[in-house]
Amino acid sequence: MAVKPTPEYSESSIRVLKGLEPVKHRPGMYTRTESPLHVIQEVLDNAADEALAGHGKKIKVVLHVDGSVSIEDDGRGIPFGLHAEENAPVIELVFTRLHAGGKFDKGKGGAYSFSGGLHGVGVSVTNALSTRLEATTYREGMVARLVFAGGDVIEPLQVRKAGEGERKSGTTVRVWPDAKYFETLALPIGQLTHLLRSKAVLMPGVTVTLVNEKSKETQAWTYKGGLRDYLMQTLNGELVIPVFEEEGFADAQNDNFADGEGASWCVAFTEDGQPVRESYVNLIPTSAGGTHESGLRDGLFSAVKSFIELHSLLPKGVKLLPEDVFARASYVLSAKVLDPQFQGQIKERLNSRDAVRLVSSFVRPTLELWLNQHVDYGKKLAELAIKAAQTRQKAGQKVEKRKGSGVAVLPGKLTDCESRDLAHNEVFLVEGDSAGGSAKMGRDKESQAILPLRGKVLNTWEVERDRLFANTEIHDIAVAIGVDPHGPNDSPDLSGLRYGKVCILSDADVDGSHIQVLLLTLFFRHFPKLIETGHIYVARPPLFRVDAPARGKKPASKAYALDEGELTAILDKLRKEGVREAAWSISRFKGLGEMNAEQLWDTTLNPDTRRLLPVALGDIDFAQTEALITKLMGKGEAAARRELMELHGDTVEIDI
Repeated sequence: MAVKPTPEYSESSIRVLKGLEPVKHRPGMYTRTESPLHVIQEVLDNAADEALAGHGKKIKVVLHVDGSVSIEDDGRGIPFGLHAEENAPVIELVFTRLHAGGKFDKGKGGAYSFSGGLHGVGVSVTNALSTRLEATTYREGMVARLVFAGGDVIEPLQVRKAGEGERKSGTTVRVWPDAKYFETLALPIGQLTHLLRSKAVLMPGVTVTLVNEKSKETQAWTYKGGLRDYLMQTLNGELVIPVFEEEGFADAQNDNFADGEGASWCVAFTEDGQPVRESYVNLIPTSAGGTHESGLRDGLFSAVKSFIELHSLLPKGVKLLPEDVFARASYVLSAKVLDPQFQGQIKERLNSRDAVRLVSSFVRPTLELWLNQHVDYGKKLAELAIKAAQTRQKAGQKVEKRKGSGVAVLPGKLTDCESRDLAHNEVFLVEGDSAGGSAKMGRDKESQAILPLRGKVLNTWEVERDRLFANTEIHDIAVAIGVDPHGPNDSPDLSGLRYGKVCILSDADVDGSHIQVLLLTLFFRHFPKLIETGHIYVARPPLFRVDAPARGKKPASKAYALDEGELTAILDKLRKEGVREAAWSISRFKGLGEMNAEQLWDTTLNPDTRRLLPVALGDIDFAQTEALITKLMGKGEAAARRELMELHGDTVEIDI
């Protein structure tokens, strides 16, 4: 039998992607590919940043008959002179380099103190994924024009004098998105109008216009009353108390936050109807929320709780949770953060840890003061929150009764939580006793339980179900979770489930990954319904910690990185902030046991700042997943595993 030659792997096998090639190879890493809405939004965000910086009053979006879209603003116009270091026109660099822009240079002297653009990949991604892009900038009495195709310049920069009646300043960008990168070229008009209207809401006095050449429709939005106007127009349901609108921003004397950082917010509480919840960071819509929303929730909860305590309104035996206060809240929140860290390139969720404290520190005192000035309204709000808490606790008790008879004795090493509410409580299966100790001390006792595991869990792929409980660790896991082992076609009784989230928490190293795999194997083989119903999660502890010295007004700080990529990003940020090379120190966690309780809470347990990955089957069906796990975990599959390693060995990053 002829042996199939393996492709040669040598120096020439390594390919370096240059310029905008990475975007074309993996567009999904940089933008959403269902439609071109997000690449259009990148251009729109730049126009909004000009208005946010106080340099423009008009933004106009035109949907042309040929499928192209143009965005026009009356801001300062993109500079078109030569860049001193790169020897190319600045406008060309903005559209062709992934990490070029005016938004890295924050603080005094930066062109944009507060902007939504951060990664510096914005319009260059738009350019890479377009068949044609025309950029025209009006500035200093001149007009400069440049045309690209697929990210490359096809008509070099032409500069001429502005004619009579032409705009004095501003930018127009016209984009023809490339069909091969998107599922459809049709823009979701509903989402686009919502986006444009929200820009107008967040920038009172700025007019945002949408012209649709096909339908010959023109819509324009200008809001003088800002957030309150907008929330009142979108709300349905009867108000419990009047709409509460406030804002708070740090000044130059603030030791904790940069001058100008803060938020404006508008909150309404309704008896019924679907709550309206929208949040923004530097005008970027954060549809998946993030740490600024956590700050709003924290501030609201603290203020209402302190009002209830001050007036002794809480009935005996009722425990108030943030969700009880927040359940009937509608809000629009607009935060200003100097250097926002988003999750992923599409900026749906804010990850900046400081934003929780930033927003909370302004929300709590203002609401507390307002409630104590309007005691009747405060009591109505308290009543609403207490009612929600009582309903939640009753629901928890019903489940408790069903489980009461003949329940197995809980494992002694389980440190349980106080709550019985599946929506809030979670159990962490922690590798090792020392990590278990830190986790017990660092956890939220109300809703987080800890079950430490000793050593490697048994590989259960080929273990019969009735032999599972012979293994103490697996017996303890099953009893703690409250669900019996079952197969994919069974209908197990999930009413005994004791936790809404079952989280695997292991070290960020190779051994930790192995333990993760063994536990995922256990759940997939013997508790598949827990995966199907979305109860299994994997916690992501960080691998590195960076301690940075004090700089200017900024006190000494620490940051955590999940991997090498995040570490590089943190060091880049420190360099941009002017921290001397190597003035920082980097420590690498060998394991969870090295973290103290506070660090473990900050990085891995705190719901506002942790990374928790839900476990789901994804696109691959059950049978295919089963076949793959058999190859990885089966006893008689050594040959298949070897073949797999030979095929994919080169792509693995080994952590020794």
